[in-house]
Amino acid sequence: MPHFTTYDGTRLAYHLRGAGDPLVVLPGGPMRASAYLGDLGGLAAHRRLALLDLRGTGDSGLPADPATYRCDRMVEDVEVWRAHMGLEHMDLLAHSAGAALAMLYAARHPQRIRRLLLIAPNPSALGLRATPEDRLAAARLRADEPWFARAFPAFRAWLAGDADFDDVFLPFFYGRWDDAARAHTDAELEQTNDEAGERYFADGAFTPDATRSALAALTAPVLVHAGELDGGPCPSLARRAAEAFARAEVAVQPGAGHYPWLDDPEWFVKRTLAFLDGPR
Repeated sequence: MPHFTTYDGTRLAYHLRGAGDPLVVLPGGPMRASAYLGDLGGLAAHRRLALLDLRGTGDSGLPADPATYRCDRMVEDVEVWRAHMGLEHMDLLAHSAGAALAMLYAARHPQRIRRLLLIAPNPSALGLRATPEDRLAAARLRADEPWFARAFPAFRAWLAGDADFDDVFLPFFYGRWDDAARAHTDAELEQTNDEAGERYFADGAFTPDATRSALAALTAPVLVHAGELDGGPCPSLARRAAEAFARAEVAVQPGAGHYPWLDDPEWFVKRTLAFLDGPR
């Protein structure tokens, strides 16, 4: 896979999948290797995906200074990567926690964004966060699932800070708890840099007022894509995040959780392409 050296000497890797116009992709986690994104439900059949392994994840190197795992410290990684790939402007897609990094990048380099796609975004860069109430409300939508009776009390206790994370409530993060979802979550442990993830949202990473002000200069179209069954963000929080952008549209995917390309690949790809191929 191709590599490049970023601003502090850390060697970063990225992966190319598919053919067509490039689509630059930032993973979430936080700090999960880009492998979990797969081909984004078949999007690679229409676009050449360039998926970055953030520093300290996947095939990328470890930085000399662990403090550089903080989200805002990686904005320059994205800019060095863009220049390395020779892209004057780029279509940028980011998932979950990666959307916070994408928003900071767009605030600092608005002229480099052609289109911005925020998939199940964590909107911390805007001073917004999913609340326990949001997550519980979304979880209650699954009351008819056979696993709900065991999963919901454990989920509620974790959100209240009364219990540790429990795999029993992992189904709440997926629209369909099937073999594909189980395999996806089974791979998470080895794909995630936990130390880096703990530093990603460290104090000082975000200055929401300044970011919102800077994003006013972003003239590119923005898609905020939420899953109907996702609690973080729930659709209403996704709509609030979209208000930070001058030219944003919101898509809510029916029956989808936090990984919409797994829950209904055809719906996800069709909606994403409609935005990518739409007017600029």
